[in-house]
Parts: sequence; structure tokens; C-alpha cells
Amino acid sequence: MLTKDITPEMTMMEIMDVYPGAKRALFQKYHIGGCSSCGFAPSDTLEEVFIKHNRPDSVPEAIDYIYESARVDEEMQIDPADLKAKLDAGEQWRIIDVREPFEAQIVELPNSEILTREMAYEILQKWPKDTNIAFYCHTGIRSLEAASYFKGHGLPNVKSLSGGIDRWAEEIDPSLPRY
Repeated sequence: MLTKDITPEMTMMEIMDVYPGAKRALFQKYHIGGCSSCGFAPSDTLEEVFIKHNRPDSVPEAIDYIYESARVDEEMQIDPADLKAKLDAGEQWRIIDVREPFEAQIVELPNSEILTREMAYEILQKWPKDTNIAFYCHTGIRSLEAASYFKGHGLPNVKSLSGGIDRWAEEIDPSLPRY
């Protein structure tokens, strides 16, 4: 679990370097940071962002929410060794690649499927809600966003491959190309 304390004087860049899901968390709870009308600059402090949005008293609550979101994000991740152990034990997992097609041409995990708009619809409408799904990308950021989205839409058994395919190649299969 991440443990660096957030202060109101920290810049958004400093916060997001330690808590990558902070922008998503602030948007979900406060509608801050998701579009041009509610956005912020990386150099803005957390306090400045909330002053701009007429919510200066919400800074302590926002800090707590970022911590809670980081805890939830951590629970949604699966380490490469843990996923490999589950697959080796015969557990059924759908492995979904959320990267761009050109990235998949460089390297992909065995038996993985590329996430398309059609597949996303199929996952939400037709797949059993208890399907085990592991999303992956290059480093684990985009896949965490995907896992969060699908978990929020009623699929409780979704995970994001921590560190993405890059960490998988480093720890599980060094024969895979890295980029």
C-alpha cells in the first residue's frame, strides 16, 4: 500500500506520481479533473484546485478519498506471479489486452484477447457477471482504468495486471520482447 502523506500544498503532479488513480478519484467524487471545464494544471496544488472549484473546505475529505481509492485500486490488481499461479492451477481467466493494436503486434500474453468496443459491449451484456477477467496493458495504468470501469459496471472478479506486460516479461517470461 502506498503510504506517502498528501498535503494541501502538494502539486497535482506530485500527488498523481504517488497515487496514479487520484485524478479518477477526484473526478468520480467531485467532478474535478475530467474535462476542460473542470480540469487542473499539474503544477496546481490540491488546495488551489479546490479553491478554484469553490470547495476549499473539502480538501481534507478529498485527501481521505484519494487514500481510499488507492486502497481499492490496490485490491483490484494482481501480481504477475499470482496470475500465473492461478492459470497454472487451472483457474479459468479471460486475459484482456487494453493496449493499442500496434502494441499487441510487438508482444502479447498467450491466449489474450484485444479489447474492442464490441467486446466491451459483450462483456457487459452477455458474459456471466462472475467471470474472472485480468486486464493488462504496457505498465498497468490503462488496465487499472479498464478494471475499475468494469468493476463499477457490476463485474466483481476483474483485476489489472500489476506492472502490465512489462512486469510479466521481467518476472515471468523474460523471452518476451520489452518496449
